[in-house]
Amino acid sequence: MPTPPDPERPRPARVVEPVRVLRARPTDALAELMRELMPEPGEGARTKPPADAEDDTEELPPVPAEDAAPPRSRRRRWAVAAALAAAALVGFGCALLLPGRQESTARPAPPPVPTTMAPSAPSKADPDGPGTLRQGDSGPEVTELRRRLLRIPDVFHDGSATGPYDARLAAAVARFQLWYGIRGDETGVYGDDTRRDLESRTG
Repeated sequence: MPTPPDPERPRPARVVEPVRVLRARPTDALAELMRELMPEPGEGARTKPPADAEDDTEELPPVPAEDAAPPRSRRRRWAVAAALAAAALVGFGCALLLPGRQESTARPAPPPVPTTMAPSAPSKADPDGPGTLRQGDSGPEVTELRRRLLRIPDVFHDGSATGPYDARLAAAVARFQLWYGIRGDETGVYGDDTRRDLESRTG
């Protein structure tokens, strides 16, 4: 039987070595350098420029005056200025002549076309066709529609052969469209598609 370990004696532990050594961030050094180069507004009066800063500067040679320029360069400048002025005058003259030529060769405008007076009440084109009937219409076409719907069983219940295009007739037209799968016209409106189908069924 193995002997239990002595509680007073510590167990041998493995030595832990650092895997990575942490170093100071370079951004801290950069921030320190920026603080030295660009002092805060309150610190500007305290810091003075180094004494040898003026020794590093160089003075530029003086610029020669125009009077001291050689006569050849003056002549050259005058020649360039004269050439530019002449080119500007020639271009300006050509620009004045071109619009005059275009006006002389332009065709005369055609005479205005007389406009006809528009009708006082603009007539809307019916989206379902010219012979479309809808609620509120009356006349012989509505009577013909009523007679044809009465021939179709169970579509126009207790309807009469005479009268205007009322809500009852619109419901009958909608029922006919639903039962026979007519989708080209508005629901309850007797348009071209509904007319063709009803006329083919009623002879």
